[in-house]
This record gives sequence, structure tokens and C-alpha cells, in this order.
Amino acid sequence: MGDVAMTVPVIRAFVEQFPDVKITVVSRPFFKPFFDGIPNVDFFAIDVKERHKGFAGLLKLYADLKQLNIDAVADLHNVLRSQIIRTLFALSGKKIAATDKGRADKKALTRPKNKIFKPVKTMVQRHLDTFKKLGFEIDLSNSKFPKKVILAKDILAITGEKENNKWIGIAPFAQYESKVYPLDLMQQVIDQLALAKNNKIFLFGGGNKEIEMLNSSAHGKENVINVAGKLKLPQELDLISNLNVMLSMDSGNAHIAAMLGIKVITLWGATHPFAGFSPFNQPLENCLLSDREKFPMLPTSVYGNKKVAGYEDAMRSISVESVVEKLNH
Repeated sequence: MGDVAMTVPVIRAFVEQFPDVKITVVSRPFFKPFFDGIPNVDFFAIDVKERHKGFAGLLKLYADLKQLNIDAVADLHNVLRSQIIRTLFALSGKKIAATDKGRADKKALTRPKNKIFKPVKTMVQRHLDTFKKLGFEIDLSNSKFPKKVILAKDILAITGEKENNKWIGIAPFAQYESKVYPLDLMQQVIDQLALAKNNKIFLFGGGNKEIEMLNSSAHGKENVINVAGKLKLPQELDLISNLNVMLSMDSGNAHIAAMLGIKVITLWGATHPFAGFSPFNQPLENCLLSDREKFPMLPTSVYGNKKVAGYEDAMRSISVESVVEKLNH
């Protein structure tokens, strides 16, 4: 989800700076709301369960896309499926370019020995490089973001009117445990924020287990609302566009808030913003990091999928006070 969200600011700037060019975004139907409202952008939904399933399905996908009279292909995902599609377009004489994911640089950053601890190129910059190969040099120095959405009645029935409240989003989960701030500490963050009656806190998540945990976190607090399971993705995007700030792990919610121009505070465990996945247009000081003096092998992973013995509590080195202070700043 985060990978797709990171493409949005690039595509939004592209269509503004090259208004005569039409873009077709090819992705899973779930991600269509990310691109709604961007001019000159069509969305082609892949049907990976039926029509476009397997290798035969990829050939059908190529045939379907070929009918769109595409002039060039920018492969921003660069996985086997997209590599096959772009190769077929190249064989038909179309110009192609693919995003270099910088695997060697990321490996040097995350390896335990002889670590090269310096920032690698961001994924957003890598996408800019991809479009440059196709002849489109995009300038992100003056990025524009969509306006806050006027919330529909069905959303307001859950959130209430904003009035003069400060709306804080909290997305406390991530795909891997090594990227999740300890839930007892996160509860302390929520409890402290809830003491200020001017704050209204919205909890984001998905899945029955997460919903149950978030319901427990919000229990007994009038200004803490669990929206997980109550809103569909387009509604969540509308709500996020109205937040003052989003607190997230290194996860998709951080990138969604960033693509909407919302201030994002991120918490980092096994991963690190130097790996190129810091939220778009957010200052580095908005990234709260685990203590590398206590845990010198950090970052141990690009995606958080590697467990390192003795590093299970790395995120406990991020104090509750520092998180609350950042959110109140």
C-alpha cells in the first residue's frame, strides 16, 4: 500500500507539468481511490484472480493494455509480473523504463557488519529517475496537495464536527512486529493525548484482531474514536485529509497521509528512513528513531521482515514523552 501511495505525488506533479500527456495507472482495484480526482489519469484495474491470473493472464493483460495505444511504459514496481509486461511492450517497439530499487545500497545499509550508514536515494526520487529516462523531468520542489475534503454525513456520524478540535490520527500497526511500537507504550501515548479535551484522536487499523485491540484502546474515552472497520478506503482518505497530524509506524498509513499533504510523525524500529521510505515531503525530525547507541546494528532490515536476537525491544528506546511532544508541537 505504501509503495503505491509513494507514486501519487510523482504522478500528481507529472500531470500538472505535462498536461498534454495522459497517464494510465495499472494496479489492483483496491488502490483506485488513491488516484481519483487527478486530471489526465485513468485507472486500469488488474483482475489477478481471474482474467489476469498466471502467465496466460499476463498475456491477456498485455493484450488489454495494448488496446489503449500506449506510447511508453514506466514500471514503478519492477517485480516479475511488471517486468514481463514491460518486456512485451519493448518487443513491440515501445519505450520503457523501470525504477531501480537500489538493492545493493539498501543491503549495505542494513547488513550487520561493515554497515554503510548513510541515506540511500528515496523511492520518490527513484520514480523521478524512471520518468526522466522516458524524457519527462519532473520538479517536486513546489508540490501541491489536494484540498481537505468536506466530510459526508455518514463520516461525520462517526467523527462528529471538527469545530476547533485538533484531529490526530494514530495508526499503531505495521506488517511486521519489528516495526510496531509496543502497544503498552502506545496506550500511554493515547491516554496522555486524550487528557487534552481539545484533541480528538482517531485510531486506524484493519482486521478483526486489530479492531478489537483498538476498541480496547479507545474504551472509556469520549475523544478517542476507533474508525477501523467502520469506514471504507475512500472514506478513510477523506478523513485523513482533515487530520492535523498522523502518527504512524513505518507503514502504508504514513505514506497515505503524506500523499495528502498531512503532517506525519513516524516511529521506526528495525527499519530506518535512510532506506528511502520516509514519508514524502516530511522533515527528518518527524521520524522518531530507536536508539542506535543501544542497538548499533539498526537498521537491521529494509522492510522489517528480519528478526535479530536482542533487538525485540528496540522501539522501547523511543520514549512516550518524545512521541507526545512531537504530536503536540
